[in-house]
Amino acid sequence: MSELTVRAEKLDAVDELAVKRAEFVLDAASDHAADAAGIYLDGNSLGALPAVVPGRVEDVVRRQWGELRIRSWEESGWWTAPERIGDRIAPLVGAAPGQVVVGDSTSVNVFKALVGAVRMAGDGRDELLVDATTFPTDGYIAESAARMTGRTLRPVTPAEVPAALGDRTAAVLLNHVDYRTGRLHDLPALTAAVHEAGALAVWDLCHSAGALPVGLDEHGVDLAVGCTYKYLNGGPGAPAYLYVRRELQDRFDSPLPGWNSHAEPFGMRSGYEPASGAPRGRVGTPDILSMLALEAALEVWDGVPVEAVRAKSLALTDFFLECVAEYVPEGRVECLTPVAHAERGSQIALRCDDAGEVMKRLIERGVVGDFRAPDVLRFGFTPLYVGFADVERAARVLARTLG
Repeated sequence: MSELTVRAEKLDAVDELAVKRAEFVLDAASDHAADAAGIYLDGNSLGALPAVVPGRVEDVVRRQWGELRIRSWEESGWWTAPERIGDRIAPLVGAAPGQVVVGDSTSVNVFKALVGAVRMAGDGRDELLVDATTFPTDGYIAESAARMTGRTLRPVTPAEVPAALGDRTAAVLLNHVDYRTGRLHDLPALTAAVHEAGALAVWDLCHSAGALPVGLDEHGVDLAVGCTYKYLNGGPGAPAYLYVRRELQDRFDSPLPGWNSHAEPFGMRSGYEPASGAPRGRVGTPDILSMLALEAALEVWDGVPVEAVRAKSLALTDFFLECVAEYVPEGRVECLTPVAHAERGSQIALRCDDAGEVMKRLIERGVVGDFRAPDVLRFGFTPLYVGFADVERAARVLARTLG
């Protein structure tokens, strides 16, 4: 038994979050040194299934829908689910209640947030800045929002943002964590720079919420969006969320004023009057089945401090890098993820010439990560269900696969 294997066992023995693993549906991992079955390192794409979800969804389908039917909008709390579940997510992103609403996809919420920010910025500001390294959909939405609002779109890297800001800047759309490399961007400093220029900051939290403290209220973020199917484990296609800072809610003018965001939704009036507070971010009828599956999934967070999750995330990624350095032949992979904790999310990205084929072989051997073209192996570390022994075995299998 290697020194790293022994250390992994000791680290797992004192891990305060280890008990959470039993709350997820996972394959049983083998103790055999050459077998890594059940090591799931792709929670940064799709989180594992919380064990409570299937029973809850069955109740929603059989009783709430099957028996109560339309009465469930009131008696089962369907109508208030977007705000109620938003308040469950709020502590995970550092927000007080009443500022997060759940619904629609991340792309739709990016559109609402960015156009809403431009409208609040006013006519005198005619430029949008967008993260040049962003996940593609954010770029597509930003380009469309710029065309629709008559603004000029300017792609810049997060490091270039402070120098690019000026009195023409209306809003800036940034990713908290780079989806390819796992680089964590400086949300507090960048938000402060955006505000100093008189613009609004819009953050995409898809790769940070549920993995590290965000501090939306603390750092004065204006608007934020995020998905719920990664570190929040809400399930495939789970609804996203929109955060609008309380001080801006009365000014938030959604470009999608659906009947669900009306001040009197059942008044059926032809004129639109926006609701107050977080419900302004609603649009149409909530997607109840996936929304209530998400609500059940969020129960795994009960009693879990985000700070503890962050501490374990950094420990897991540190340990993985140490194991890779020990087991993988020198020069076979290159780490793209920053070593500095202040610049690291909860994934490790390794560059490898034949990354696509390597990942296929890893998955066949029970280590599930993912591949991003042209040459990146991504490994996501979800502290609620990934342990140190998983990390050590995954590094050994990677080394054997790279051969």
